[in-house]
Amino acid sequence: MPDIQPTTAAPSPTQVPTSPPPGNGGGTGLKGWAASSDGAVVTAAKWSGKYQVDLSVKSPALGATRTVRVLVPPGWKAKSKLTYPTLYALHGGNDTYVSWTRSTDIATVARQWNTIVVMPEGANGSYTDWYNGGRGGTPRWETFHTGEVRELVERNLHAGTTRAIIGISSGAQGAVTYAARHPGMFKYAASYSGVLSMLSPGIPALLMYINMRPGTNPMDIWGDPWSARANWAAHDPATLVKKLRGTKLFVSSGNGSQGPFDKPGKQPWDISYLSESQVLRASGDFVTAAKKAGVPVTTDFYGPGSHNWAYWKVEMHKTWPEVMASIGAKKL
Repeated sequence: MPDIQPTTAAPSPTQVPTSPPPGNGGGTGLKGWAASSDGAVVTAAKWSGKYQVDLSVKSPALGATRTVRVLVPPGWKAKSKLTYPTLYALHGGNDTYVSWTRSTDIATVARQWNTIVVMPEGANGSYTDWYNGGRGGTPRWETFHTGEVRELVERNLHAGTTRAIIGISSGAQGAVTYAARHPGMFKYAASYSGVLSMLSPGIPALLMYINMRPGTNPMDIWGDPWSARANWAAHDPATLVKKLRGTKLFVSSGNGSQGPFDKPGKQPWDISYLSESQVLRASGDFVTAAKKAGVPVTTDFYGPGSHNWAYWKVEMHKTWPEVMASIGAKKL
C-alpha cells in the first residue's frame, strides 16, 4: 500500500569513518567484496558519515541495480571478524530505501545498540517474486531481499544470522510473509499497518487497485486472485500462519478515523483513512487465524489513526526494546 503523509526526521550528524570503507574495484563488483550465491554484487558503496552506507547492488533477481541502505553500530570496523544482530526494515509501496531514515529517527535509535539495520529498496514490488502469468522471471523481490541482500550484508558488512524484520504498509505484509515463507530466518516480525489477510473479502480487489500503475498489470504480481488463488494463498500471512510458530509477532493498526497526528478537516473518504480501515480488518482476520492456530501475537490496535508515518514511528519506538531483545542486541 502507498505511504501517506511522510513526516521528516532530523538528519543524522555527519561523522568521519573510524575505518575507511572499501573502495571501488574492477570488474562488475567492488574489489574484495563477496558476491551472493546467485551472483549479485555490490558495485558501489557510498558512506554518509561512519554509520550509514548505501550499497548499489547489481541483482540477477531483479535484472537491475538497486540500492540498499545499511546502518552500522559504533565500533563497527570493515576488517573486524565480529558479527552483529541484524534488523531488516521494509518500506511501503511507492516509496524507496530512504524512507525509514527520512521519516523516523531509526538512525539515532539504532546507534544506541550493537545492531545492524538493513533497509533495502522494494519499489512497488509487493515483496514477492512476480507471477507474470505463471512464467515467473523478474522482478523477484523476495529472492532479492531474503537471498541476495541477506547474503551480501552477511558476507561483507558483518551482519549476523540472528535477525528480526519490521515493516510498514506493504512492507509490513512483506515482513510477516517473509518470516512465514522462510521459517527460522527471523526471530521477530512486526507489522505496522500491513494487510496480513490477503484473501479476506474485498482485499484482493483493494490490493490490485493500489498496485495499478502506468505500464503495470497488477495481475502480474500474484496472478488473478481467482484462477491463481493457490499463488495468492502461498503468499498470504493468514494462510501461512502455522509456519510462524517460534517467531515473535507484533501487529498494529489504527482504525481509519481522525487521530492525534492527522490534520483537522480531512474528509472521511481520504485515502489515508479508507486504507487504514481495511488494514485493521485484514490485520484482525490474521490475528483470528493465529489464535485458531495457537500462534501467539502481540497486538496494538490503537484506535483513531490514519495510514501514515507519524503513527508508525510511535509503533517502532514501542516495539524497539522487544525487537532488540529478540535478537540479543545490547544497548551501548
